[in-house]
Amino acid sequence: MLGLRQFGAHSPAGSLTLEQVNALSPVALAYIGDAVYELFVRGSFLLPPKRIQAFHQQVVNQVRAEQQARQVQQLLPLLTAAEQDLLRRGRNASSRGPRRVDSQIYQQSTAFEALIGYLYLTDQNRLAELLSTLELSVTPSTQSASDIPPG
Repeated sequence: MLGLRQFGAHSPAGSLTLEQVNALSPVALAYIGDAVYELFVRGSFLLPPKRIQAFHQQVVNQVRAEQQARQVQQLLPLLTAAEQDLLRRGRNASSRGPRRVDSQIYQQSTAFEALIGYLYLTDQNRLAELLSTLELSVTPSTQSASDIPPG
């Protein structure tokens, strides 16, 4: 697994105070969370070596909104009340999203990314702990909106 702590003080995010992070919108947190999660997934799928197209498809399948909504369900029992509140804020801040994705799934995906972004900026140890519990799938997502309970 890619070590998230390797960014350390060299990251512009490392210079933000808790007050500044708390002032960010859930959409801004999701923006950084999207990048952090994709980097985590890319690092997780590096081995065994494979053709770049297969590697890319594996990563794309994992970072899709449908899969991220599934990840929220995996994490829910492990989240603190504050982390669950952050999920709620992220879900409520979400816009409609792309037409190919059901709005509930998109909202849960945005909530997941907001949580990842917040933890990346405030508590990378907790982020690594939660990410280590996720079961990353290697097959494409086929889950529909009705299969994911509303959060």
